[in-house]
Amino acid sequence: MLEKIQESVSVELVFNSQTKKIFPRHLAWRGKTYQIDKVGLHHFFRQGRTLFHVFSVLSGGLFFRLKLNTDNLHWTLEEIAEN
Repeated sequence: MLEKIQESVSVELVFNSQTKKIFPRHLAWRGKTYQIDKVGLHHFFRQGRTLFHVFSVLSGGLFFRLKLNTDNLHWTLEEIAEN
């Protein structure tokens, strides 16, 4: 079941210079660190002048939807579900 969260989280992001791609590697939420096993959908959109990146990721049996605000570089956990 998909649960809306809307909480600030810490994310370790990696940039691969050869492929020119970025991807989240770890997520820290509510005192626990989750290693991201797979990145699914990655898209971006603008809201006014602010660019947001959205990542759908899997960690173990959990699905997370993460949003990065590129103006202030803050991450938000939008949704979580058991996979």
